[in-house]
Amino acid sequence: MDDQWVDSYEVATFLKVSERTLQRLRANNEITFTNIRGQNYYKIGDIKRMMEEKKIKSTEERMEELITNHKLNAQHRRDTK
Repeated sequence: MDDQWVDSYEVATFLKVSERTLQRLRANNEITFTNIRGQNYYKIGDIKRMMEEKKIKSTEERMEELITNHKLNAQHRRDTK
């Protein structure tokens, strides 16, 4: 699951931070991301690493919530295509 990609909305919602905070993390090279067609994506493994390094405050429960929500959102996107 660590190699799954999530978008900025999912990360910001999970971490309870603003899009601006994510932008700041990207600008300071504190978070790894990739940009595809103007959308930023992040690996779940990188988010976990940042939490472990205490760059992002969170709990294991919130990480599980991110993974679960990502699975639901991915399934919903597949179902609507």
